[in-house]
Amino acid sequence: MAAELRRIIHVDMDAFFASVEQRDFPELRGKPLAVGYDGPRGVVATASYEARRFGVHSAQAILTAKRLCPKLVIVPGRYAVYKEVSAAMHAIFHEYTDLIEPISLDEAFLDVTQNKKDMELAVDIAREIKVKIREQLHLTASAGVSYNKFLAKIASDQRKPDGLTVIHPDRAQSFIDTLRIEKFWGVGPRTAEQMHRLGIFTGKDLRSKSQAYLAERFGKMGAILYGFARGIDPRPVVTEWKRKSVSCEHTFEHDLSDWEALDERLHVCADDLARRLTRADFHGQTLTLKVKFFDFNIITRSLTLAATIPADAAVLLPLARRLLHEANPALRPVRLLGLGVSYAGSQEQRGEEGIQLEFDFWQKKETDAHVAEQGSRNS
Repeated sequence: MAAELRRIIHVDMDAFFASVEQRDFPELRGKPLAVGYDGPRGVVATASYEARRFGVHSAQAILTAKRLCPKLVIVPGRYAVYKEVSAAMHAIFHEYTDLIEPISLDEAFLDVTQNKKDMELAVDIAREIKVKIREQLHLTASAGVSYNKFLAKIASDQRKPDGLTVIHPDRAQSFIDTLRIEKFWGVGPRTAEQMHRLGIFTGKDLRSKSQAYLAERFGKMGAILYGFARGIDPRPVVTEWKRKSVSCEHTFEHDLSDWEALDERLHVCADDLARRLTRADFHGQTLTLKVKFFDFNIITRSLTLAATIPADAAVLLPLARRLLHEANPALRPVRLLGLGVSYAGSQEQRGEEGIQLEFDFWQKKETDAHVAEQGSRNS
């Protein structure tokens, strides 16, 4: 198959934000470190490996992280610096190929089937990239090499930090068969729990199920996982993505449970979204409201207009109010409100936990979203 002839590398920086902080501030080296907003609603964007030994991890509440690691050092994110480092990392990638698909600031896929240096083995390219990242950026990265994106991604997670793993086509199926279902790209805790109830614990168990069986229970994701279980992933490395949405979200310092306070925050969201739409010169027809409650449950409500939604808070706010009343959050305290505009019908069912099987409307890379939020709080 043509897909088996591709040579794909997945590069993932190790504890990226925390590693940059430890690189730039020697006094932080060797200490358990978390990058995040140190407040009652703060969230860990990235944890150093020293902190991970205590159970601290990304997307964890700062208060929980402190309980797990009393000596945890918390620093605010420096988003502009991380973007600069990411750009330098991509400059290294471009020495080998222009077929680069960024997944976030700290990871990307590279298709090196045809490469600028005419190197025969993708593993040699991955090794050189890792060396250059270490020498030029003074950071470490882990890399995975295989014949498709799914396996390259899984491979890069095998020997972190500073790892390099190759999954050869001849060994792919045996590797997948022994892979725990939790390790499959796109399977989060809820899906894993559901699979366990169905007797699916490994790739081999998954492979024993028909495509119809998986699609009936997991929808579009079931069909994707059916292919993954057989080492099949035809998705190409995509170098350019057309923006499908513009969104913003605001986490509150304290849960809100009265309409007046929620309406005031919704007004702020509408103003913020209008500015972002103008800055991005984006035009869409679907407005979506996201409500996250005190217990972290999330609901969304959407409406689609026949005409383009203007970048005007005076227009956005009444529409957002209509959606908020449809959501009827009055009975439960609200932790977060979000608003977004997208192309009509552009939202699709995706994997859990922000897995970038494709770019998603709300589920941006968690670390990027948290650092962006922290930056706005500290500005």
